[in-house]
Amino acid sequence: MKTAGTYRSQAGVEEQSEYDRAGHAGLPGIADPAAVAPRDARELSRQFFRRLTELEEGTREYQYARNTLIEMNMSLVRFAAGRFRNRGDDMEDIVQTGMIGLIKAIDRFELAREVEFTSFALPYIVGEIKRFFRDTTWAVHVPRRLQEMRVELARAREELSSRLDREPTLAELATLMNVSQDEVVEARLASNGYNSASLDAALTGDGREDGEAVLADFIGVEEERLLLVEDFHALAPLMAELSDRDREILHLRFVEEATQAEIGERLGCSQMHVSRLIKRIILRLRTGMLGELGCA
Repeated sequence: MKTAGTYRSQAGVEEQSEYDRAGHAGLPGIADPAAVAPRDARELSRQFFRRLTELEEGTREYQYARNTLIEMNMSLVRFAAGRFRNRGDDMEDIVQTGMIGLIKAIDRFELAREVEFTSFALPYIVGEIKRFFRDTTWAVHVPRRLQEMRVELARAREELSSRLDREPTLAELATLMNVSQDEVVEARLASNGYNSASLDAALTGDGREDGEAVLADFIGVEEERLLLVEDFHALAPLMAELSDRDREILHLRFVEEATQAEIGERLGCSQMHVSRLIKRIILRLRTGMLGELGCA
């Protein structure tokens, strides 16, 4: 059985009695946790996790144990990140993303699970990195099912092209992938999600400022009702502040399109009183909305 002192020459670990005196509850002081070899980190991690469950969260001792665990196990992140080095992204970004997964794994790991921390942590790290690519690689949002099918389509197309020495048909791709032809078409369309063009991009080269036509000139129409969306969002909390009676009056007048006289009969008051009530409610809502716009 190795003691903490035996790690000094093998993994950059050294006993630091000053840490013990500072209240680190007998945990070994590690001069450079990132330099600890993976094999040694596995055994040391068990010690640190064991004490972590006994220490009070937020204390200096707890932070020392948690931070040391993070640094000791950075090799797991580098190992997982290496699988994605050919994806074209900066490796530093991938490693930083994987660190998020490592921290989540450390905060959720329990020795009672009776599994190695490495086995527990790798899915968290890889999952975080995959989420990074899923959220940043695609130019537009594409459902995960279609993202995965796009990869299958690329593999099927490559296999059939080499086998048939020609471009495969839609039916041949569908048969190999064991999906319908409509799903193959969906996967092809999903591939377009990797690239996007600005609506202000010139169609031939000069640019809008030089009088060149751009894509936005040829697609879409002005949708005036979309301008009401912000108004609806600003109006909702103001409506919630109205009394039940005021909301009922507005509903009768503007939803059921009842006349003021009909509303008066329903509420047991005169048409003139209903008119004054409606004006008062609308003035209150208008004042509130103008105030919201002024703050923005």
